[in-house]
Amino acid sequence: MGIGMRDEVYRDDWGIPHLRAAGARELARAQGRNAALDRAWQIEVERHRVQGTTAAFLGPDAVEWDRFARRARLDDTARRCFERLERLAPETADWVRSYVDGVNAGLGEGDGLAPEFAAVGLAPGTWRPWTPLGVWLSTHILFAGFPTKLWREEVARRLGDGSVELFATDGPGTSGSNGWLVTGERTATGAPIIAGDPHRFIEDPGVYQQIRLACPEFDVVGLAVPGVPGLAHFGHTGQVAWAITNAMADYQDLYRERLRRTPGGVVEALGPDGWEPAAAHTETIDVAGADAVTVEIVETGRGPVVIGDPDTGAETVSLRHPPRVTGELGFEVLPAMLRARTVDELDAALDRWVEPINVVLAADTTGGTLHRVAGHVPLRPAANRLRLVPAWDPAYAWRDGRAPMPREKVRGSAVMANQRGIAGPLGVEFAPAHRADRIRELLGGSARWTAEEMADLHMDTRLASARPLLALLAQVTVQDGTEAGRLRDRLLRWDRRMGADSTDATMYAALRAEVVHRLAAHPALAPLRGSAHTDPYPELFRPWLATVPRIAYALEGLLTGPAGPLTHEDRVTAVAEALERVPAGDTAVPWGELHRLTPWQSLPGMNPGETWPGLAGDHDCVLSTSSVPGVTDGSARGPAARYVWDLARREDSLWVVPLGASGIPGDTHHRDQLPLWVRGELVPVVTDWNLLHREEERQG
Repeated sequence: MGIGMRDEVYRDDWGIPHLRAAGARELARAQGRNAALDRAWQIEVERHRVQGTTAAFLGPDAVEWDRFARRARLDDTARRCFERLERLAPETADWVRSYVDGVNAGLGEGDGLAPEFAAVGLAPGTWRPWTPLGVWLSTHILFAGFPTKLWREEVARRLGDGSVELFATDGPGTSGSNGWLVTGERTATGAPIIAGDPHRFIEDPGVYQQIRLACPEFDVVGLAVPGVPGLAHFGHTGQVAWAITNAMADYQDLYRERLRRTPGGVVEALGPDGWEPAAAHTETIDVAGADAVTVEIVETGRGPVVIGDPDTGAETVSLRHPPRVTGELGFEVLPAMLRARTVDELDAALDRWVEPINVVLAADTTGGTLHRVAGHVPLRPAANRLRLVPAWDPAYAWRDGRAPMPREKVRGSAVMANQRGIAGPLGVEFAPAHRADRIRELLGGSARWTAEEMADLHMDTRLASARPLLALLAQVTVQDGTEAGRLRDRLLRWDRRMGADSTDATMYAALRAEVVHRLAAHPALAPLRGSAHTDPYPELFRPWLATVPRIAYALEGLLTGPAGPLTHEDRVTAVAEALERVPAGDTAVPWGELHRLTPWQSLPGMNPGETWPGLAGDHDCVLSTSSVPGVTDGSARGPAARYVWDLARREDSLWVVPLGASGIPGDTHHRDQLPLWVRGELVPVVTDWNLLHREEERQG
C-alpha cells in the first residue's frame, strides 16, 4: 500500500466490509464513512439517543429514554471525556475526529439508502467529535444494571434484608456472554483458540458489525459497534486475538438525595458538609405527534439526579459512575488494541480501560495467553454496591484511585460466562455457573480441538437449571394414568435439552411459567406484587422492578434456597398446583414454535408480514436465547454474534451475526446470515484480498 493510495472498500461473499487506507487516521475516516453508508439509520438513532432527542421522530414511546439521557447528562459526559482526550491523548482525539469526519461525509448518501429516514421525515444531522464516545456511553450506561439496586431496596423494604439474596442472579436487564480459551496443548494445530458469543438484546440492525480494518500499521478483523471507531470487544490482528464478557462488576452508585429550592429558585442538595448549591437547568423534549415535555436537569456533588425532583417531596436519587466523575471512557485503549502484537502489549493497553468492566481472554501466536478483568471500579464502602446510600453521610463517599483488576493464569483452558469467578471481588450478583460449568465439561471432551469443532459448543442446549424444579416435581403425588401423572412422568424422563424440535422442552417451559405465577401469587411474596412499589420510579426502570420476571430469573434460588419466605412444602405445593394447570402434553407444539426471535427495532413495521424464526436454547443454556418465563416464550436476548479466533491461521477463524452485514432493508446482505445463525453455522473469516470484491467508489 503506497502512501498516496486512496481508501479502498472490499467485500466478501457475505457483504462484510474490508477497509484499507494509507494510515490509521485515514482508515478511521473510512470506517466512519462505511458506518454511515451501511448503517445510516442505526447510527443516527444512536446519536439521537445520546442527545435525548429520539421522541422528536419516534413519538411518545421514546420520551422515557430521552428524559433519562438528558437527566443522566450522557451527551455532556461524552463531551467532557473527549475534551480530556484532546488534552492527554491528542492522537486518539484526532483518530476519533477522523472517524466522525467519515460519518459526516457518508450520511448524505447513507440516508438515501435507508428508507426509515423518509418514513419518519428525518434528515441526518451533524456528528460532533464526541458523538462516538456518547454512543459508547449510552450503549453501556444500563449495562451494569444499577436499577437492580432499586429492586434490592424494595425487596429489603417489603420482605426484609434476609430475602435480598433470594433474587441475586443475572436478571432481565443484564447483558452477558460466553467465552472460552483453549491453549495450544489442547488444539490440533498447537496454537490457542478463542471462541464465544456476546449475549445482548438482539437488535435490527445488529449491535455488532463484522469488519476488517487494514493499513500499514495493522490489519485487524473483528466486531465493531456501529458509531464507534476501532474494535473494542472482539478482534484478531493476526498476531493476537481477544474477546470479552461482562464482568458483572458493580461500579455505579445510587445516592439518596435531599433537595430543596430556595425562595430565589436555587436548587440545593444536602451533602456531607451541609446544604450546597446544585447545578440545575430546564430542557424541552420535542415529541412527534404530541405536546413537548419539559424536564429539569439537576446535578448534585454526587452526580446527575435520575429519579425525583426538588418539588415533589418524593425520593430523589442521583447516579455516580466513573466517566462522569473522571472524564475518562478509556478510548485511548482502542487504537492501542489495533496495534497490539502480543498479549503483553494488549494487557498494557487494557490497564487504561474504563467502561464497561470486562473479563478479557486473549492469546497470541507465540502461545501467550491472558485472563484478566479490565475497567474502572471505584474505591468505596461495600454498602454502596448493595443499595441506595445517603448522600449526606461522608461514610459513603468515593476514595481516590480504583480497585485492582484481578487476573489468573490460563492452564489448558479458561472459561468466562458471567459467573462468580475471577471478577467475584468486584460484584454482587452474577449469573449461575451453569453455562460456565457446561462449557468446561464440553471442552474436556477433546484434547485436539479445531476451530470448526469449537462452533458446536455454541449450540449446546442442556438446561442444568431445570434440576431443582424437576426434583420437586418428583416429590409431587399424582394419581397414575391421569393427565397430570402422564406429564409428570414424561418430564422426569426428559433429557433436559431445549431443542427447537422438542415438545418436552415446551412442556417444561409451560410448567415453569405456571410455577412462576404460583410463586408470584404466594402470600409470602405478596408484598412484592402490584405496581405500588414501582410508581415512584421512572418507567424506564420498570424491567428491573417487575415481580414476575424477577421471580422467573431467580426461580432456581427460590426453589432451593434456605428456609425463608417459602418453606419446602410451599415449593412442592406450587409445583403440584402448576402441574394441574399445564395442558395435555400430546397437544404440545415444538419449543421453536413458541420460542421465536423477537428483535428490538427502533421503527417497527418497516417490513410488514415479516416472520422471525423459532430458536433452540434457553436462558441458562450455553445457547442462551433468553425468554421471560411467565411473561413470554419469545426471545429478545441471545447471541449478538458468534466467533472463533484461530491463532494458528487467522483465515481459519469463523464468525456469524444474527441478521447480516448490511443495515439497509432489502439489501442482499440484510438478512442472509440469519438462517446460518439459527442453525449454528459460521462463515469463514476471509483475509486474502484476492478473494474479495472491490466495491466501486461511492460519492461522499
